[in-house]
Amino acid sequence: MSELLENAEKRKEVLKHLILQLHRGEAPEQVRKRLISVLDRIPYREVVEVEQELMSEGVPQEEIQRLCDIHARVLHGQIEEPEGQEVPAGHPVDTFRGENAALRVTINELRRTFQAIGASGVQEGDAGSQPAEDLATLREQIHGGLQKLSDVGKHYSRKENLLFPYLERYGITGPPKVMWGKHDEVRDLLKTAVRAITSLPASPQVSELREAVKRSIIPAVDMLDEMITKEEEILFPMALDTLNEHEWWEIYQQTPEIGYCLYDPQDEWKPEGKEAAPAAAVSAGSEVRLPSGALRPEELRAILETLPVDLTFVDAEDKVRYFSQTKERVFDRTRAILGRDVRMCHPPSSVHVVEQILDDFRNGRQDRAPFWIQMGDRFILIQYFAVRSEEGEYLGTVEVTQDLTEARSLEGEQRILSYGEPGNDRTPD
Repeated sequence: MSELLENAEKRKEVLKHLILQLHRGEAPEQVRKRLISVLDRIPYREVVEVEQELMSEGVPQEEIQRLCDIHARVLHGQIEEPEGQEVPAGHPVDTFRGENAALRVTINELRRTFQAIGASGVQEGDAGSQPAEDLATLREQIHGGLQKLSDVGKHYSRKENLLFPYLERYGITGPPKVMWGKHDEVRDLLKTAVRAITSLPASPQVSELREAVKRSIIPAVDMLDEMITKEEEILFPMALDTLNEHEWWEIYQQTPEIGYCLYDPQDEWKPEGKEAAPAAAVSAGSEVRLPSGALRPEELRAILETLPVDLTFVDAEDKVRYFSQTKERVFDRTRAILGRDVRMCHPPSSVHVVEQILDDFRNGRQDRAPFWIQMGDRFILIQYFAVRSEEGEYLGTVEVTQDLTEARSLEGEQRILSYGEPGNDRTPD
């Protein structure tokens, strides 16, 4: 048996069989014991290939996503990372790993607080005897820790908008889809956890604090921690083994557009022979001629980047062709999404809505789809418009996003010149 398992296909066959046992509901610990007894170490790429094969054979993405955490717990410590994958300081993976280290510092601090109130089930403290002011302090510590962990959104956004598009170009689509779905679960759990802690009194009863931690906060922290393990053991080794240095350089150059999570990289990284890419050049004498006038390319670009709206254009083949680069975008956009199928630019939970809009626009049933959401204190209007030629041919879809927070507060009229805040009708001095 051991000789057979030296063959990659045989190893994958055994691994797939064990994962399918999980899907049939067999106890994870029993499967883990069988896994350890059969396979000493599993090359990470085989884990990825098996997951992709299961999806291609009809196992729904949602089912793999649902059992993804069980898979990770069963395989934890059994996945063999390839040798020779050290990365230099400042490399995108080095930055991802630095962020994960910072996240785990906060995770460990929170878990020590959970123990202090007797909510972790490990080394429970005598929280019932603590003064009210101590419980208030513990509540604030938990709240502060959750606020730090919520910064993981930038970490996930860089994966979704920078790393995943490059993996997709190599046909690696299944694992990114599953991981994006898990990102959304972590985001939702963190929001629930923040609501749970903020809804408590400033000086809560120990039972209230303990219940909130057990019910809403520990699940969020545990899932985020498990995601870090998936990245370190599977995603990063796979990406390093797949992408070339030029692709990593493109990711590196666009990383600051989204930002960093709890970690400020101090080292610059530049592959040998590479220089920072200059802004796209335009021909000084060329013009874009339109029925109502003509504009030089630099003028057109400046106009699009001055308008207080975010524009994204998706062509008739559902590929992202353009996005404006205004000073304060509402949603992250990076050049890595250009040429990407727009479905891959949205979380799995909303892809069906995107598909319905595109189908309705393409078939002429609708021309506009508006949405509006509350993002903290900001009121955001998101509108999709069908773009058609003069003959009515469908050319694509343009997404227009506006922050209408200030506009909603306007009252009365302003008929005189004023450079103040909206609604300020004071005449200039």
